This record gives sequence, structure tokens and C-alpha cells, in this order.
Amino acid sequence: MNVRSANGHKRREVRTRVLREENDCYLCHEPVDKTIKTPDDRSPEVHELIPVSLGGSPTDRTNCRLTHRGCNRRQGNRLDPITHQTPLPADRRTERTWWT
Repeated sequence: MNVRSANGHKRREVRTRVLREENDCYLCHEPVDKTIKTPDDRSPEVHELIPVSLGGSPTDRTNCRLTHRGCNRRQGNRLDPITHQTPLPADRRTERTWWT
């Protein structure tokens, strides 16, 4: 089941708040024209700091930011570039040393 559609009403509420409260793209810091329609790369989109595919919530306002569609697509499901948050618990992370 798609978690974005499972909580459709709550997700729409969060999206509305993001569009109302934010004006600049979280990733490139340029203004977002909220009148541009999808699929244009400059259209507004909601970005999850911790991607849904990695356990983030699409309905938690603190996890959602305004971005351009193109910026959000380029970011993909990688972790947030600003906070570098990791959604994995410590016991599931792998520490690697590439040199000795």
C-alpha cells in the first residue's frame, strides 16, 4: 500500500500548509512559482527530508519542505543534503574504513 495515498486527507493538509507557509525551494533556495502546473520542472512539489522509502512520514509537517519538481527529482530518495539525517537506527548502519 502506498503510504502517500493511505492518508490522503492528512497529506493534502500538509501539502496545503507547505504551499502556504514557504516560498523558496528548500534545495536550490530560489523562489517557487506556485502557479506553474506539473509536469513542469519549476512547478511546486513537497519534498520529504527523510524519504518515505527510507521510513520518513509524508504527513509529518516537520518532514516536509517546498521544492521545485526538478530539484526534488534530482534529489531522489537520498538523505537530506542540509541536515544529513540518517533514518536507519545505529544497529542497522554499517561503518566502513576504506584505508588502514
